[in-house]
Amino acid sequence: MQRELRFYVDSANVDDVSTLLTDHLVHGVTTNPTILERSNRTVHDIPALYARWESEGAEEIFFQTWGSTTDEMLQNAEGIRALGERAVVKVPATRAGFAAASTLVAAGTRVLVTAVYSQGQALAAATLGVRYIAPYLGRLKDAGRDGIAEITAMQALVAGTGTDVLAASLRTPHDIVELAANGVPFFTAAPSVILAALQTDVSDASAAEFDAAVQRGLSDRQE
Repeated sequence: MQRELRFYVDSANVDDVSTLLTDHLVHGVTTNPTILERSNRTVHDIPALYARWESEGAEEIFFQTWGSTTDEMLQNAEGIRALGERAVVKVPATRAGFAAASTLVAAGTRVLVTAVYSQGQALAAATLGVRYIAPYLGRLKDAGRDGIAEITAMQALVAGTGTDVLAASLRTPHDIVELAANGVPFFTAAPSVILAALQTDVSDASAAEFDAAVQRGLSDRQE
């Protein structure tokens, strides 16, 4: 069976995101309230961001609902759902968040449960039929846990259920490669990490040699 792998960009910096989208290097865009704040954005900017990224080719665009209760999360999720068919609603892996996720899934909404830090949470999300779960590798490592092993176990647990890991807090290309080698299919990272995954000095040197050979051939023809 063919395996699907995807990169997403985790940012609200419109210039960096736009470059990756228009060059068709990522499948979509993920955000959360913290990411919006870092780019001097708020939830009021969500409709404009969605419209821009949709026009630039994003297949999926993730925004996180907010609120301290399930009802508040559901109310705020309505605005995200109304954006269009490419919108995915993120909910936090809290008691209220899981209840909101259940209702959203029942209404036919694509949902990502975010900040998943245990296999129990991963399993609970899969039982609700959410499309994605987002464990944070960097934060697991910062807590002294074996993040690669824990996220690998989450993906194995939900494999075949229709729920998949969309790994987040990926700080280096090596993080992505290591998770992919362990069966994790989807990855979201800052623009700098995505770009770093595309580049090595050896590849750049080889490309320069190829171009030099072309230029020498053109010069010889002109003489």
